[in-house]
Amino acid sequence: MAERRLVDVSGLYRGKARIEDLPSYLEQARELAGEGNEVVLTGQGPIWLYLKIAHALHGKARKLIYRSPVGGDLLIFDHDPS
Repeated sequence: MAERRLVDVSGLYRGKARIEDLPSYLEQARELAGEGNEVVLTGQGPIWLYLKIAHALHGKARKLIYRSPVGGDLLIFDHDPS
């Protein structure tokens, strides 16, 4: 059964996100997302990291949502067959 999983991007790194640590960030995001779940990305982080995580979760997450404290939830993709 699909769950809603929260991935706080700011929790994937300490201090400043570094491109050379990208494989570690993506591995953490995949673990937090699980398989076939609805995933909400939130928290401070560089745009390049959000983009890479979204790409890494495509085909793994059933639904991906970006949550902004200003704009609320924004659906990135939805592969739910129902």
